[in-house]
Amino acid sequence: MPAVAAHARRPRAPSFVAPSGYAQHRPEKTLLYQLVEQHYPTFRELRAQAGKSLPDYVQEEFDAYLKCGRLEEGFLRVRCEQCHAEKLVAFSCKKRGFCPSCCARRMAETAALLADEVLPERPLRQWVLSLPHALRFLLATDPEALTLVLGVVYRTISRHLLHKAGLKHSSGATGAVTLVQRFGSALNLNVHFHMLFLDGVYVAAGPGQPLFRHVVGPGQSELQALVEQIASRIGRVLERRGLVERDIESAWLAGDGEGGPLDDLLDSSITYRIAVGPRAGQKLFTLQTVPPRLQGLEGDPNGAARAGGFSLHAGIDIAPDQRPKLERLCRYVSRPPVATERMAMTSSGHVRYQLKTPYRDGTTHIVLEPLDFMARLAALVPPPKMHLTRYHGVFAPHSKLRAAVTAAHRGIGAPQPLPAADPAKPPTPRHVAMTWARRLKRVFGIEIEACVRCGGKLAIIASIEEPEVIASILAHLETAAPDQFQAELPRGARAPPSQPRLL
Repeated sequence: MPAVAAHARRPRAPSFVAPSGYAQHRPEKTLLYQLVEQHYPTFRELRAQAGKSLPDYVQEEFDAYLKCGRLEEGFLRVRCEQCHAEKLVAFSCKKRGFCPSCCARRMAETAALLADEVLPERPLRQWVLSLPHALRFLLATDPEALTLVLGVVYRTISRHLLHKAGLKHSSGATGAVTLVQRFGSALNLNVHFHMLFLDGVYVAAGPGQPLFRHVVGPGQSELQALVEQIASRIGRVLERRGLVERDIESAWLAGDGEGGPLDDLLDSSITYRIAVGPRAGQKLFTLQTVPPRLQGLEGDPNGAARAGGFSLHAGIDIAPDQRPKLERLCRYVSRPPVATERMAMTSSGHVRYQLKTPYRDGTTHIVLEPLDFMARLAALVPPPKMHLTRYHGVFAPHSKLRAAVTAAHRGIGAPQPLPAADPAKPPTPRHVAMTWARRLKRVFGIEIEACVRCGGKLAIIASIEEPEVIASILAHLETAAPDQFQAELPRGARAPPSQPRLL
C-alpha cells in the first residue's frame, strides 16, 4: 500500500477576477511618470549646480511620486475569504502636489466629506476670486499672508449677505468652505479661491434650531462693488503688515529679506515664461488652433467683475435638492492639477499640454521642454503647513452653531455618542477616512469589496514592506507559469501608505 504523504499539497487558489470597469493601475506606463523618472534627476542637479537646490519638501514630492503605486516599493495582500483568490495592492504616496492618483483620492474624499457631512441642504453659491500676479506669488509662499487675505475676503462677502438679509453680525451668521486652488489649466501657478458660501444667513432663534433666511444672489453692480471693496481692503491690510508698499498709482511687494530657492520658478510659472534653459525668461511657446474670440461679444449677466487685477465671479448656485450637482462641483474645485489625458509628446521631444478651455486669443496648447515641465511641477507643490481647505463662520471648528447646521452634527454642543457595549472597543468616530474600495464605489460605481467570482468578502491579510520579501514574491510572479498557483495577481488600486501597525 503506498505511503500517505505527510503533508497534502495546498490546492491552487483561483485567479482573481476584476470587477467590470476596473483596470489595474500601472503608473510606470504613464507619460507623466516616464517624464519625471527620466528628467527629474537632471533637473535636480541643475538646480543644485546653480546654487538653488530644491527644498526638501519638493524633493520628497518627486521621490514619493516615483514610488507611488509601484509594487517594488511594497504592497498589501488582499484575499477572498471564501475562494482565496488574491490580488496585490500597491502603496500610495499620499502627497498633494501633482500625483494624479493621490490628488484624485483627495478630491473624492473632500467632495464626499463636504456633501455628506459639512454643507447642509440649504441654497449654496460658489464665489470665485482670482488675484493679481504679485499676490499670487505672495500667497503661494506665505501661509500667514494667505490666511490674512482669505479672512478679508470672507468678512467682506459675509457683511454683504448680512446687510441684504437686514441683519448685523451680532444677530446673524454666515458660513463658507474655501478650497484654495494653486494651479491654472496651463500648469501655471495661479493661487485663487473657490468659496462655497451659504446663499443666505442663519438667525439664532433661542436654544432650538437656528432659522435660515435665504438671500438673493448678487447683481452685476453688487459684484462690482464687492470686488472693489475686496481689492481696497486687502491692499490696506497687507500694507499695515509690511507685506506690500503702495503709492498713489500702484502697489508692489515689499522686498525685505532674501528670496527663496523657488522664487524664479514661481515667478516664471505665474507669468507664463520659460524657467530653465537658454530661453529662460522668454514667453512660453503656445499653439492657437481655434479662432480668437472678440471681446465684448460674450455678454454674460452673471459674468465676473474686475478691479485692480482682482476678478470676482458668483454665477453658480446650487439648490437644496441638487446634492449630486454639489458633489460634482466639490470634485471640480478640488481636482488634481495635472490632467494626464491632456498630455502628449511632440515629434521633437517636447511636452504638449492641452488647455481645459481655449483662451480668448485662441490658445489651445502650451509646449514645454521636459526640464521646464519639471520646473512647472516643482512650482505646484504647496509648502508645508499651508492648508488648502478652510472653514468659515458656522462651519468653523469652534462655531457654536456647527453641530446644529451640519449634517454630521459635530462640534461644540453636539450630542455625545453612546458608550460602547464592549468597554475594550471605543465608540467609532463620526468621520472615518474613505478606504480605497469605498472611493472606487463612490466615484466610479465599481464594487471592489466583494469577490466577483464567488461574492466572498475581500480582506487584507498582510502588509509586505520588507525589500527581501517583496523581491521574492515579485520574482515568483514573474517566473511562475500560467497554470501554477496564482501566476498573475492583478495590480490593483492604491492602498494606504505603510504604517507601523496596519492591521
